[in-house]
Amino acid sequence: MTNITVLDTNVILRYLLNDHPEHFALAQAFMLDVISGKITVYIPDSALAECVYVLLKVYKVPKPQVCETLTGLVNYAGVSEINKAVLIHSLQLFKQHNVDIVDAIVHATAKQRQWAAFSFDNDMKKFNA
Repeated sequence: MTNITVLDTNVILRYLLNDHPEHFALAQAFMLDVISGKITVYIPDSALAECVYVLLKVYKVPKPQVCETLTGLVNYAGVSEINKAVLIHSLQLFKQHNVDIVDAIVHATAKQRQWAAFSFDNDMKKFNA
């Protein structure tokens, strides 16, 4: 698959926040094609984690709103299926449990791929509770 664009955190944030007029216009035009499925994008786990961190810590967006907004974005028609289920499951876990987004991604990745997760982080135990 060579017709996939890897989407960076800053494009997602400019699109969601509309805090830089020039970048927002470019991001919005691009994302409209993602919404319609004309463009296919891959959202790396790290970009999702960074978006969560920046929205929560820098912009003080409430956690439920962060999860809802990013889940909506991940569900756009043009978002690649490669890791879509992992991203959505990660956001659900993050919303439901008092855990770090990276722990949610690790757990969701392991479950989705039927792999084991190895961690010293006590938060990982919350997923089995």
